[in-house]
Amino acid sequence: MAAAASTMASHLKTNFASSFTRALATPRGISGAPFRVLPSTSRRTSSFTIKAVQSDKPTFQVIQPINGDPFIGSLETPVTSSPLIAWYLSNLPAYRTAVNPLLRGVEVGLAHGFLLVGPFVKAGPLRNTPYAGGAGSLAAAGLVVILSICLTIYGIASFKEGEPSTAPSLTLTGRKKQPDQLQTADGWAKFTGGFFFGGISGVVWAYFLLYVLDLPYYVK
Repeated sequence: MAAAASTMASHLKTNFASSFTRALATPRGISGAPFRVLPSTSRRTSSFTIKAVQSDKPTFQVIQPINGDPFIGSLETPVTSSPLIAWYLSNLPAYRTAVNPLLRGVEVGLAHGFLLVGPFVKAGPLRNTPYAGGAGSLAAAGLVVILSICLTIYGIASFKEGEPSTAPSLTLTGRKKQPDQLQTADGWAKFTGGFFFGGISGVVWAYFLLYVLDLPYYVK
């Protein structure tokens, strides 16, 4: 009986070893231990499908094209569409349509001319000489002249004499309004003249405050 059991054990061991050896494969050209080959794994193909799950709650787009038109090339955001920003932009001289273009140009020119003197005085080539104030003021006046020439060229290239305003005559709600006269050749010419006069006046006023009244400003 013991001999029969020993024979059966050796037979099972031989079958197990042969089956295990068949399941192993030795790589060709590589010396090393054989690795297991699983035929079922090599023929198995896995596939899965990705599906977009739509949320039950509708999403709210925070940033969207202005007026719903993507061809305008501008975006409407909570910052640009907020009432505070809209109020600020509507009160700028360039968008204050109820004011004459000449007065709007004067206002813009005064602000630019007055603020341009300081950088030229402090960063100009004569900043460490007694002539820094006069040289900086002349440089600011020259920049105002250059900007006025650029505005004139833009008006000649963009507007034709006698044509109506290119500004829209309808609001977003459909209400009719008077088109902005700044978007005409005559209105732009008035704006450019006002800018030149206001810019030179701003430079003169800054020089008067700094070097005639001798006020203790830092830019001196």
